[in-house]
Amino acid sequence: MYDFIRSALFRMDPERAHTLATTAARLAHLTRMDSFVKANFEFEAARLNQRVWGMSFSNPIGLAAGFDKNASLVRFWSALGFGFVEIGSVTARPSRGNPRPRAFRLPDDGALINRMGLNNKGAQKIARRLKRLDGHGELVIGANIAKTHNPAIVDDAAIADYRESYRLIAPHADYIALNISCPNTADGKTFEDATAFESLLLAIREERRALFRDVPLLIKLAPTYSDRVVFDSGVEVIVDLARKYGVDGFIATNTASDRESLETPDSVLEKIGSGGLSGRPIEGRSTHLVRYLYRLTGGKLPIIGVGGVFSAEDAYRKIRAGASLIQVYTGLVYEGPSLVRRIKEGLIELLDKDRFVRVSDAVGVDA
Repeated sequence: MYDFIRSALFRMDPERAHTLATTAARLAHLTRMDSFVKANFEFEAARLNQRVWGMSFSNPIGLAAGFDKNASLVRFWSALGFGFVEIGSVTARPSRGNPRPRAFRLPDDGALINRMGLNNKGAQKIARRLKRLDGHGELVIGANIAKTHNPAIVDDAAIADYRESYRLIAPHADYIALNISCPNTADGKTFEDATAFESLLLAIREERRALFRDVPLLIKLAPTYSDRVVFDSGVEVIVDLARKYGVDGFIATNTASDRESLETPDSVLEKIGSGGLSGRPIEGRSTHLVRYLYRLTGGKLPIIGVGGVFSAEDAYRKIRAGASLIQVYTGLVYEGPSLVRRIKEGLIELLDKDRFVRVSDAVGVDA
């Protein structure tokens, strides 16, 4: 069924197709078809339950940031069977993002390129939406925050921008992910520089102390340039600083800015231009970074693995490499909504094959 729907969607501009799909999901919720969606896509098994950061996750499969930027479909994702969802990226100020076209498919590679430019409705409006969800349902809701899409916001102003987003969003989120590695900002700069990153962590630490409850803080990192990297001083510095300032975990990985090992012709890539690459081409690199982070932290800080997850086998490789939780985005575009159920069913089969009782037993066994 989804093959037919995908064929129609893939004849559209990617952003238009995304808007159509999310509109259909919103209508399904408004017309109370959530129960129909749940009946067709639900699959739950106690063996997939975990407690991470003191929270209960019904299963390890989550929706990655970028799909539901404005937290408008959270209840639908719950009906679809996700164990958690990460909304955003959220910025302090609303942003329309970059000019269109800004989203592209690479079907030969099972990949997407986007330079959306952090388009979202802003932290204040999204915080109000999250507040309305407080205390409703068991779905874990994370929020990804980034710097507002404006090259004039730099240095201390950039940190103040992050602080404002944190202050508004954190009271209503189950965890906060600091997006320090997004390649789609207006100025192309990130907070992966050690000095800038430490300044940001100092500021966020002050906000965390002022908050009435402890909200886990995660750092989202860019992929390594290869799945064969044995030492990365930049990653090690980030990890050392993160541990120093009480960060609770990592997300590996963001999209990639390079175009390594693609089947898509160079002429097509040149026409597309800049943007973050996601999907199958970064699967090995993201899994490698999961393993690298797990080793660096001795498995003491939970990791969310994301990048190129199209099947239960893809998810399981990341789990065995050290990921406690998994996120999907591009795989959902190519494989459709049944992907969530198929991954969960497949994970049970893989756990049986390796004689693991629970999914948590498999975390890091290959690290």
